[in-house]
Amino acid sequence: MTENTQLDELEYGNVNISDDVIGIISSIAAAEITGISGLSGKITEDLVEMLGKKNFSKGVKVEVKEDKVEIDLNLIVDYGVKIPDVSWRVQENVKTAVESMTGLKVLAVNVHVNGINLKKKEESPAKAE
Repeated sequence: MTENTQLDELEYGNVNISDDVIGIISSIAAAEITGISGLSGKITEDLVEMLGKKNFSKGVKVEVKEDKVEIDLNLIVDYGVKIPDVSWRVQENVKTAVESMTGLKVLAVNVHVNGINLKKKEESPAKAE
């Protein structure tokens, strides 16, 4: 994901957008949706994050062909949400964010649900008998 996409040839030079930038925009847009617990990355991405380096494009794969983009997101959703509804909202939000910020056309936002976050219920105090 370290390739650059040449967006425009302007009068004074070129505009290039890195695939990592598109990945970061996508991950932030996905995280904005209620019901998304986080993004799921490869084991190497998880290890790097444990060592203290924040990886904002974790769980995102970007393919750019000319001025068109395909994005794959690996998500972890919260328990109890309707996965198709949350996935649709993620697709819409990511598509809108990437197109408005980069000017590239988003062909597809593929959502892969890789896990469910089970929230722990708050324990109620023990009843006195």
